[in-house]
Amino acid sequence: MQMDERKRKILRAIVQDYIATAEPIGSRTIARKFDLGVSSATIRNEMADLEELGFIEQPYTSAGRIPSDAGYRYFVDCLMDPQELNAEEMEIIERESSKRINELQEVIAHTGKLLSELTNLTSLVLGPHKGKSTFGKMHFLPYQPGQVIMVIVKENGAVENHILDVGENLSAEELQHVAEVFNQKMRGYSISQVKRSMLHEIYSELSRQRLLIDNAMDMLRAILDGKEEDERIHLGGTLNMLNQPEFKDLAKVKTLFKVFEDNEPLKKLLTPRQEGLNVTIGGENTLKEFRDCSLISATYKVNGLTIGAVGVLGPTRMDYAKVIAIVDFMTRSMTEILTRRRR
Repeated sequence: MQMDERKRKILRAIVQDYIATAEPIGSRTIARKFDLGVSSATIRNEMADLEELGFIEQPYTSAGRIPSDAGYRYFVDCLMDPQELNAEEMEIIERESSKRINELQEVIAHTGKLLSELTNLTSLVLGPHKGKSTFGKMHFLPYQPGQVIMVIVKENGAVENHILDVGENLSAEELQHVAEVFNQKMRGYSISQVKRSMLHEIYSELSRQRLLIDNAMDMLRAILDGKEEDERIHLGGTLNMLNQPEFKDLAKVKTLFKVFEDNEPLKKLLTPRQEGLNVTIGGENTLKEFRDCSLISATYKVNGLTIGAVGVLGPTRMDYAKVIAIVDFMTRSMTEILTRRRR
């Protein structure tokens, strides 16, 4: 949508001021706070045009104006200056993310906590769908007499550890050989793709370790053939909503918190419309409970494969440039860390 430069400057001023103050703004205040080179009367006429175009609105009689959803959308798409994180913020994200790379679930939980702390908003993190998991590689570690620790690395980068009964003591060399056979035969396959002939080949090469193989296959079925309900949204900083002026209305807060308890609508909310970064503003949200909110989300990958998404949920009056910079850097950092661990 085309807009002349004066209207663009006035709309930018309205959005930036409302983000900072949460208060409607009038023409005289704009003239005083922003050096636009025009009178308050001219600004008032331009604001009338912007309201007619649907970019600003009057929350109540005799008030100043606030941005509409369309105004925020135009600001994000056309007026907002991209923002870079400073060196300290990037160092915090990289340092804190790198601390928690032993388990994918730890990475997910810690990412949500870090996002909510950096933005003072609510974070949502969607992990990989277990049902789509394929086998990457395995290791066996001696544990105690008759037991070993099986370490499974899936193709999506997730790592799981489980204790297995082996019935007898096996040497480190024997355990390594078992792992090598599994890695050679099964890498890149989902559990549904494992053919009977493949199992016969494994059994023929590892006849002495029959109990270990049977227990390992049972565990692999549980790990790789997860059900959809295992795909959960991890929330962080939900109480941050209470700090926002828009959510002083307890009825509105109760509605939001009720949705927070239900995984399915949150998955629907966070499922990206497209790869990469997404900005969903107010009424663009498919769930009516989030019509007063905006969501900044982005996908993260392992070896080029999209495996999940993270998002920050807050009022439509959020600092879009700052939150976009944080979410973008966070997902790029997650992608790098998870891919590096996968190698």
